[in-house]
Amino acid sequence: MIEFKTMLVLSALLFSLGIFSVLSKKNAVSILIGVELILNASALNFVAFSKFNIMRAGITDLTGYVFSIFIIVLAAAEAVVALGIFIAIFKFLKNIDVEKADLMRW
Repeated sequence: MIEFKTMLVLSALLFSLGIFSVLSKKNAVSILIGVELILNASALNFVAFSKFNIMRAGITDLTGYVFSIFIIVLAAAEAVVALGIFIAIFKFLKNIDVEKADLMRW
């Protein structure tokens, strides 16, 4: 069984990698992957705290699991919309560099 601290460390590592990816990359797909890492880290955190609550108090509380499912659904919808926007930008600019995408203004 995975310990509570291990899950929290893994969640913090995923969150840090996601923040690093969002702040350092210029490619839109890399930024999207970073956002997905951040969302997965928060889902893992919800599951970890829910599991810890069940182990410690013996209470069957599924709130963390439900929130993690909502986060996964939100991440999937966000990825579909973002990839659609990236395809439209790529058709127009032949590149998905974020710094060049601001040229699509009026």
